[in-house]
Amino acid sequence: MTTSFISMDVSTGDQWAQIGVETVKNQSRVADRVLAMLESLSEVVDGFAVDQLTHCLQTATRAEQAGADDELVVASLCHDIGKAVSVPNHPRIAAEILRPYVRPEVTAAILAHQDFQGRHYYAHFNMDPNLRDRYRDEPWYDLAEQFADEWDQKSFDPDFPTETLAHFEPKVRSVFANPHVL
Repeated sequence: MTTSFISMDVSTGDQWAQIGVETVKNQSRVADRVLAMLESLSEVVDGFAVDQLTHCLQTATRAEQAGADDELVVASLCHDIGKAVSVPNHPRIAAEILRPYVRPEVTAAILAHQDFQGRHYYAHFNMDPNLRDRYRDEPWYDLAEQFADEWDQKSFDPDFPTETLAHFEPKVRSVFANPHVL
């Protein structure tokens, strides 16, 4: 069912209630779109030893093996999803996709993950490898450090036994089924 208004300033509460019902009914498309964006990362290599989908799968596999909860595993899977659109601001894209569906500290860790990764490569670009230190007092610092150092930066290994996207699909569907905020 569709509404009939052609301009929001003439819409009614009943029309917005219908839009709300339709939005909830179609919430599953969020997971469908996220999975499609993840699949598209198989085309993004950019000089790494593995494509970005494999990198994301390896990161999520490591998070799952470490006992991370579903929100953190899905965030680990989606941390570089922004590279399907733009490499320079990929952390912000990923964090904004995840924000309504995961805890604030998970969103913050994903948003800052590039600066945490910088410890491992920023010096090669004459950048400060200790940029993560500016987040030292944040309550999510340890989470971001674990994510970057134990899961993300190690996940470029073509020989690492990696779970498939199909393995993670139920978690993706579960996490993206229920937004915490709009």
